[in-house]
Amino acid sequence: MQPGVRVEVVLGRNKRYAGIIKKILTEAPASFKPKDIINVLDAEPVLRTGQLAFWEWLADYYMCSEGEVMQAAVPSNLKLSSESILQWNESRSDNFSDLSDNEYIVAEALEMKKELRLNEVQQLLDSSNVYPVIKKLVEKGVCHVWEELKEKYRERTETFVVLNPLYNDEDKLSELLNTWSRAPKQMELLLAYLHLSKTEGEVVQTGLLKKSGATAAQLKGLVEKNILQLDKRSKDRIRVLPKSVQIDFSLSPAQQLAFESIREQLAEKNVCLLHGVTASGKTEIYAKLIEEYLESGKQVLYMLPEIALTSQIIRRLQKYFGGYIAIYHSKFNPNERVEIWNKVKSGETRILLGARSSLFLPFKELGLVIVDEEQDPSYKQQDPAPRYNARDAAIYYASMFDAKVLLGSATPSVETYYNCEQQKYGLVSLMERYRQVDLPAIDIIDLTRLPAKGKIALSPQLIHAISDSLQQKKQVILFQNRRGYSPYLICGTCGWIPPCKNCDVTLTYHKAQNRLSCHYCGSSYPLLQTCLACGSHNFIQKNFGTEKIEELVAEQFPEARIARMDYDSVKGKHDHDALIQLFEQQRIDILVGTQMVVKGLDFDMVNLVGIVDADGILNFSDFRVNERAFQLMEQVSGRAGRKDGQGQVLVQVSNTTHPVLQFVKAHDFLQLYHFEIANRRQFGYPPFTRLIRVIFKHREKHLAEEAAHIMMQGLKASFENESNGPAQPVVDRIRNQYLWEILIKLPRDAKRIKQCKTEIEQQTVIIQSNKRYRSVTIIPDTDPV
Repeated sequence: MQPGVRVEVVLGRNKRYAGIIKKILTEAPASFKPKDIINVLDAEPVLRTGQLAFWEWLADYYMCSEGEVMQAAVPSNLKLSSESILQWNESRSDNFSDLSDNEYIVAEALEMKKELRLNEVQQLLDSSNVYPVIKKLVEKGVCHVWEELKEKYRERTETFVVLNPLYNDEDKLSELLNTWSRAPKQMELLLAYLHLSKTEGEVVQTGLLKKSGATAAQLKGLVEKNILQLDKRSKDRIRVLPKSVQIDFSLSPAQQLAFESIREQLAEKNVCLLHGVTASGKTEIYAKLIEEYLESGKQVLYMLPEIALTSQIIRRLQKYFGGYIAIYHSKFNPNERVEIWNKVKSGETRILLGARSSLFLPFKELGLVIVDEEQDPSYKQQDPAPRYNARDAAIYYASMFDAKVLLGSATPSVETYYNCEQQKYGLVSLMERYRQVDLPAIDIIDLTRLPAKGKIALSPQLIHAISDSLQQKKQVILFQNRRGYSPYLICGTCGWIPPCKNCDVTLTYHKAQNRLSCHYCGSSYPLLQTCLACGSHNFIQKNFGTEKIEELVAEQFPEARIARMDYDSVKGKHDHDALIQLFEQQRIDILVGTQMVVKGLDFDMVNLVGIVDADGILNFSDFRVNERAFQLMEQVSGRAGRKDGQGQVLVQVSNTTHPVLQFVKAHDFLQLYHFEIANRRQFGYPPFTRLIRVIFKHREKHLAEEAAHIMMQGLKASFENESNGPAQPVVDRIRNQYLWEILIKLPRDAKRIKQCKTEIEQQTVIIQSNKRYRSVTIIPDTDPV
């Protein structure tokens, strides 16, 4: 019994659960009688005590339960599942006359086998709905039902074929082959084995049978003659490269200066920001730093915001660090995740590249955390709880190990840069591109000057620039932050727009599926031909998504090879990587995509980037809209001219006077920062305050609203000046749940923030103790993005 081991307990009506020991007490609690632990399931802890402390901090800071943190942190196949088992009642007579046909079938099988699992009952009755039958059998005293915990993780094994050591002696082997008289097929199989063992080393049973064309029976014959032997061994599900360190590059003078500055800053401070322009070679600096920590015996966590980024970076880092590095994200299956978990815990995996969930892995000797593209909102978990920001949580987690944190970005968040100004974080700037390549030229295309009515997807200037790039055998990226074909359809007669039945949003037309889809709840509807308001058939497609741009580009450039990179086109485990490799190999000329093409990808032959609809980025109702718009446009422009500096960026926009466009055109982050920090100070937004948003959800609009007003009244006594609302968000109904919100702006005072969180939790208990509001979901969200 020790913290971190899984144990078996019975709660409720004989329902078995697996839990994790957090702490061992020497005295029984006075307030309740604890349940007995039935069984200790692990010989050693599945996680480390430091993780339990980290979970406790996460639950407290982000206002959720430690159980919710555990659900997010632990791979599903380390969570044991409870399985129902039917057990024959020995005191029951064998008179089955009172049973129905289905009950009789199960009872007869039970009498013979004594125990049946739920899936066996389902197979017997050829039905998944077996609970009514089981209920009747229990009522009639035929059986008892009990629960058993089932281990989900299964070690992968493979059968290897080995030669009897007797025949390692060449004379003995020659004698065997020369005196062979019968079973020619077995002889062929043996010769095939000998050939494979020389060419490939280890011989797997499945590979031997496939390559030799032999049968399992022929192999069994050789085994029975004690010529060959079968050896079942455990095998990794994920291919592991040989462990080696091969740093085959030298840093440029500017990179070397930045590298040495980072070392100096991390000697004094725990956190340092590397602010390097796009294509400045930040990844090479990371690699050199990783090499140092690897040599000192420490582990390194390298975090990226998107799975799409991991495939290109992992190939570069595997080239440098071979089998020392592993990758971890949500596309891995549950068994693969358990294997990575165990290798990190044992210290076998020294470098881990992953998305935000990699923060929960049980590191043994963590020395360095790299948070690349630290400004990215994808680091923030939205649903379900814990709603943590992986960048901020990584800084706390690293402090528990006395580890260092390096934040990297070409466009840092305002909060991070402010922390550097306040001397809380170290700051290192790298303001020139690798090999002193120029930053791309950015041209603004004023859509209001074009003769076409309404929005235009491809301006004549953009079409001409694409044509020039293709003639130069260069590649093009077109960025549009909307997927689908058309964001909405509108009736040309009465103006009615098809809405989602479950959400207060319009439906997006996806031409490939010929369906209308909701991007909030995922519901899909057949394409409407008739207006439900006026009965006309005059639907007009408004605006454009990536699907339509891909089609328009194909019409303009029929000879070009075009691909699309968005959520719809890269859903599979390896789809991201396959598409990125095709683009790297120049087998794609034009790549159309959403934010997936923006962040951190490195393509040598791209010399043109087109931002198709900048207005859509600049016109959100959010205090971070200017910061986000600058980050997106600067990041996507950074994909151009990375190798030779001949990059060009065309920004199509109607509101050409927007101040952010001038900052983007000049590649001037500091000008944006000073503009934003002045506004944030004036209106009381982060980094000068801390935000907590409280969300109320219910199927009945008035109940969500009432609960929000009760919360507001409860908070007024202490936080009237800091609380705003209740109000409905822009999208006020999602998945048939109406939404109301309260936004609380708190001073940067730990005691005041703690007091507010405590009062929110108390008010939540008071509201939900009222039967009327018990079903209202109340979600506190600390540091919303």
